[in-house]
Amino acid sequence: MPDIVIKKVKKGGHGGHHGGSWKVAYADFVTAMMAFFLLLWLLSSATDEQLHGISNYFAPESISRSESGAGGLLAGTKLADSGAMRSENGAPVIQMDIPPTPDATTVEAEAKGETAEEKAEKAAQAAEKKEFDKAAKDLKEAMDKSPELQELSKNLLVEQTDEGLRIQIIDKDGTSMFPSGSATLRDHTRLLLKQVAEAIKDMPQDIAIEGHTDAVPYSHSDGTYTNWELSADRALATRRELQLDGLPTDRFGKVSGVADTVPFIKDNPKDERNRRISITLLRGTGTPPAKPEDEKTGEEPPASGLFAPRDRDGNQERPAIDPDAPIERPTFSVPSRN
Repeated sequence: MPDIVIKKVKKGGHGGHHGGSWKVAYADFVTAMMAFFLLLWLLSSATDEQLHGISNYFAPESISRSESGAGGLLAGTKLADSGAMRSENGAPVIQMDIPPTPDATTVEAEAKGETAEEKAEKAAQAAEKKEFDKAAKDLKEAMDKSPELQELSKNLLVEQTDEGLRIQIIDKDGTSMFPSGSATLRDHTRLLLKQVAEAIKDMPQDIAIEGHTDAVPYSHSDGTYTNWELSADRALATRRELQLDGLPTDRFGKVSGVADTVPFIKDNPKDERNRRISITLLRGTGTPPAKPEDEKTGEEPPASGLFAPRDRDGNQERPAIDPDAPIERPTFSVPSRN
């Protein structure tokens, strides 16, 4: 019987290093990691609305409680949500809010970094200046129309100061507003004060009244009654006269006498023009009267049924939109997904 020889053949130990299967596995791993990190980046850059739309898109039909529009053009805005409407033609209509375009004044104010309070303050100052200009104009026109007042126009001085609109009635060219050493108003002074009250009666600002004298000492007493008391009494007499002419008591914020401490003619304290009454409408005081709604908006209310939807016969289905309701935004039509 011949001998049986069994020969064992061993493969070389270095052959496995030259195989290519591990490269395929490594490439698959790198591709998966790249896709994973790309997904993380997309999720981090997506908005809440987009994430909500993606969530609705992958939600199972059996547990979805609302109709999803994630597959449409609106990235998750659902037609069944509030604000969505369906037209009779079958194409759903989505109403979307579009921010209003700011006007030029708002853009300019924002460019300058102004706050809402600063803008409101500037608007109030402009409105107040307009009121002051109108009051000065009305007073001048009233003086020009009356022959008696035309002669007294030289005794009336109207100017705008940092404090407000100042109306001064001064002694000039021998025409005095009070008898010497007295707080009794002359007849032409009452006439002037009546025109002043007529010009400022509808304005909201508080009123400050100051009495002034010249530097000539008061010589009709033993020293207990001086230019201080005289100027204060003349200011009080002016307040009483303005109140009789129709100005309410609560508009008088200050009534004072300053004697000769604030001269009109600084170079000559004894000049007759230093004897005067100052009536000042204080800037930034008072509350403007409320305006009707149509004056606030500057627009007429919409006609009845103007924006209300109608049926096929043209009849109105519901009342027109309230003019105080939010502004109607433009709508976009999206094809139905039937």
